[in-house]
Amino acid sequence: MTTHREFEQLPTFTTIELLPISSDPNEDYLHPVLEIFKPALKIEEVKKPRLYLVPSTFGEEFESEFAPQPTSASELPDIQPLLLQFIHNVIEIWAGRRSPQQLQSLCHYKVYSELQKGAAMLSEIGRVRKTRITQPLDGVCEATITVRFGDRLRVVAIRFEGLDGRWLCTCLSLI
Repeated sequence: MTTHREFEQLPTFTTIELLPISSDPNEDYLHPVLEIFKPALKIEEVKKPRLYLVPSTFGEEFESEFAPQPTSASELPDIQPLLLQFIHNVIEIWAGRRSPQQLQSLCHYKVYSELQKGAAMLSEIGRVRKTRITQPLDGVCEATITVRFGDRLRVVAIRFEGLDGRWLCTCLSLI
């Protein structure tokens, strides 16, 4: 057992203050020899999503400067409110309560002509039950909307493409 005097004679250790490690990665390579082994800086680029969209042309041919230009979804307004308003208007057109001309600017002319042919084809206005929106590519929105017509459920399939800075309906089908 150690006595008090022996305890006082034990060597004492001094504490060493550790300096914080620098956050500068170049500080380790300040020596001239080590500077040779300094790793190259990695520059990360912020990548935009690629547009894989080839616009629906329905067999039309355009001059290159007049062809529709695909637009990224980040440059377009939110699709959900537009889609809900669009489907309510389409249902009213099919019931004969609204003019198809009100949606002419949102539709490709082929879709618009089909919408005109289908005007007043239903006897009642349906009620939207569920919507499912997907964006398989940047600048493309596909949606399925479940609509109740009396005792019957039907589905509306819609495809919007971002073209020339706006959403354009390129497919509309009542299933």
